[in-house]
Amino acid sequence: MKGEVEHFDAVVIGSGHAGSEACLALSRLGKKTLLTTLNLDSIAFLACNPSIGGTAKGQLAGEVDALGGEMGINADKSMLQLRMLNSGKGPAVQSLRAQVDKVVYHNEMKRTLERQKNLDILQCEVAEILTEKGRVVGVKTDMGEIFGCEAVVVATGVYLNSKIIIGDYTKFTGPNGYEPSTRLTKSLMDLGFEIRRFKTGTPARVDGKSIDYTKFEVQLGDALNLSFSALNKKVKNTRKCYLGYTSEAMHNLIRENISRAPLYSGKINGIGPRYCPSIEDKIMRFADKDRHQLFLEPESAGTDEVYVQGISSSMPSDIQRKMYRLIPGFEQVKIMRFAYAIEYDCINALELKNNLESKRIAGLFFAGQINGTSGYEEAAAQGIMAGINAERYIDKMPPFILGRDQAYIGVLIDDLTTKDIIEPYRMMTSRAEHRLILRQDNCDIRLTELGHLIGLVDGKRYKIFKNKLAQISEVNATLQTMKNPKQLKPLFDEKGERISQNGLTLRDAIKRNNITIFDIKKHFNLFENVPDNVLEYVNTEIKYEGYIKQENEQIARARQSENISLPDIDYSQISGLRIEARQKLNKFKPATLGQAKRIDGVSPSDINVLLVYLKMKGII
Repeated sequence: MKGEVEHFDAVVIGSGHAGSEACLALSRLGKKTLLTTLNLDSIAFLACNPSIGGTAKGQLAGEVDALGGEMGINADKSMLQLRMLNSGKGPAVQSLRAQVDKVVYHNEMKRTLERQKNLDILQCEVAEILTEKGRVVGVKTDMGEIFGCEAVVVATGVYLNSKIIIGDYTKFTGPNGYEPSTRLTKSLMDLGFEIRRFKTGTPARVDGKSIDYTKFEVQLGDALNLSFSALNKKVKNTRKCYLGYTSEAMHNLIRENISRAPLYSGKINGIGPRYCPSIEDKIMRFADKDRHQLFLEPESAGTDEVYVQGISSSMPSDIQRKMYRLIPGFEQVKIMRFAYAIEYDCINALELKNNLESKRIAGLFFAGQINGTSGYEEAAAQGIMAGINAERYIDKMPPFILGRDQAYIGVLIDDLTTKDIIEPYRMMTSRAEHRLILRQDNCDIRLTELGHLIGLVDGKRYKIFKNKLAQISEVNATLQTMKNPKQLKPLFDEKGERISQNGLTLRDAIKRNNITIFDIKKHFNLFENVPDNVLEYVNTEIKYEGYIKQENEQIARARQSENISLPDIDYSQISGLRIEARQKLNKFKPATLGQAKRIDGVSPSDINVLLVYLKMKGII
């Protein structure tokens, strides 16, 4: 291309969690890749909470790792504390969450990118995406430099025309004072993309030396022999976090000054997430609550800064100073960074195919908060998928798509490309209809083989995976051993269970409510060299065997229609479809019948009409 400085196979715009995974996937798959970033210091920056994982997010991080991504490895390197959320509930809703050192997390990811073969990194602002005849041919920076390429992944996070808001004060800037991207939105609009304005927020960071920790409850990490990445057996888990509560006095102060809150004064135009409201929004929406939880989380082992989770705000600075000091234990607290709201541009993800490629521009992929999502893990999941699919586009290979029954990643991308996302999208276990199959403990079992086939899972990781499968097989074989009642009776008596039959196996014993594989391990001195994560997986598979079987049968039935590919159809010409269904189907252009079923406004009767049409045309 005329005037280009250098030619690459692919260019990734943005170096957050989506951009980092996308450029690593591309370069590791052999593509000469350029990563552009507004600031090298913002690579994999944890702009909000210093944590990885959480409910359903832990599964996303585990799935990224299973496919050969970096997030889990990096979380383990920078670990401060690790907990299994919802451990008192069933395995379908249990998720890992880690407090990580945000400085170490950034440094380790930056080092990984710098050392990656086939990857160049350039600090610059991409101002324009260049296209010819409906396909990507390169990018142009704000300094006028042109880099030719076959594919582009846009992973700009919250930096597009980003603006922070603190009371009446506004400033066009990205998180943490980083420069925003001010030119790329126009290029996207010129290419025909619908631009939306979303909002998120963050709490204040306070000086840990000014906190009276005696008024907070200590939150320790779990005694787990677990890690995010299959490449690690156990991680550091030494730092304390703290649980506290707001006060009625704080609530009253906010109510008295609610007219100064940008959310209520009209200063904020962007749409924010319902599931993560600011403290002023919580107090106004939940007036019956006399207190709200908050958590104190260390930003880094090398600083006294503390993140106050649960007290996101955009109140004026003078109100923030007063309201934080009305939290028990914060009477003398010193704010180091004020809480703020941030608005930014994003696209309508309905303009994307289910491989995250634009429907209008070939070779143009999008990943992360540019697609209307919220969260590091959602971004990383889209990033690795966009990177994989950009490589496959370049090599003219079929796209790599994960189904809703294969991964939370599949649920995430399917939701983004079939539902009209009108607020920042966050993954939750309730969004996954097959969550008993998509557990935290089986991310590698579900996806590592696929990652190996794609080429991202290297020999070391694959060897660990195969070894785990062998251990699972050996444990299951041992559990099939017959035990007579005399050997099992002491254990059954201890656990309040009764033996009512001869010939019970150890596997049968685990199906009892009060007996686990860890009880078997202790009672019979078994599995001393088997990792806890292997035993936990086997325990869950046995205890929930009946439910898992039912779920798999349901999935098999659903797949008969789910994967029926839909050609380019003019739905307005199909008699029998309701007008709303015709309009929605023509707008979204679903790739499969399963996607068509999940479009709002398309009823079961519309699907039946569509099935008749497909049969008449010989499509199915």
